[in-house]
Amino acid sequence: MAILGLGEVGRIYGAALAAAGHEVLGYDPYSTGAVEGLTVLDDLEAAVERADMVFTLTPASVGLSVAREAAPALRPGTLYADFTSAAPAAKQELTGVFACVPGVRPADVAILGPVVQLGAGTPLMTAGPGARALAPILRTLGADVQVVEGEIGAAMGHKLVRSVFMKSLAAAVTEAVRAGRAAGHEEWIRGQIARELSGDGQGTIDRFLRGSVLHAARRHQEMESVAGYLDDLGVTPTMSRAAAEVHRALQDESAPAQTG
Repeated sequence: MAILGLGEVGRIYGAALAAAGHEVLGYDPYSTGAVEGLTVLDDLEAAVERADMVFTLTPASVGLSVAREAAPALRPGTLYADFTSAAPAAKQELTGVFACVPGVRPADVAILGPVVQLGAGTPLMTAGPGARALAPILRTLGADVQVVEGEIGAAMGHKLVRSVFMKSLAAAVTEAVRAGRAAGHEEWIRGQIARELSGDGQGTIDRFLRGSVLHAARRHQEMESVAGYLDDLGVTPTMSRAAAEVHRALQDESAPAQTG
């Protein structure tokens, strides 16, 4: 196996694969030093030409260029697992990149948790021609792996939709706690947030969806007031202003159409 990209996450997966008994080669032009269990090479072609499975754990911005560089050296039938966070459209380009190599099976892998905390057992989602062959290997590392039907990029599509919630929630919590700290009641707002997050998940979703439309006008005005208050506190109201805009848009969508 070859690991392309030996940052923190690449090292975790490389060490786990080695511990599971695989021979693992590693390559990263910007990484220095040994990696436990890996044979680190200084040439990408040398790493991939000996592997029947390649894991790419590079930044998303270079994922396609790495694939193009690797393609001529891949063995026929290689399983190529792209773990980058590139958008679905970029992942779909892998099919064309590997068209010149007989039988290469690309797989799109979406990481659904913090690998630094959970290790190689972090939940994963995978799609594409190589997904069903890849999943059992990842499960041996302790990961819960869901195979998604559809073309390569489908797994990342799921993750990016999830990120709308996960990353926006993290940003909203950060802004609320900073505001609470600035106002002198951080512990109170922490308790309010914790109580909301521990409730009935589906019920909360339905309540948000219904209430946001039904009370859009009032909530738009309230969030404008929130943004002004945060300005007074010296806290940048990025998420609060975004919430005001969302409710303004919902108000416009639900307004009766004007005629005449």
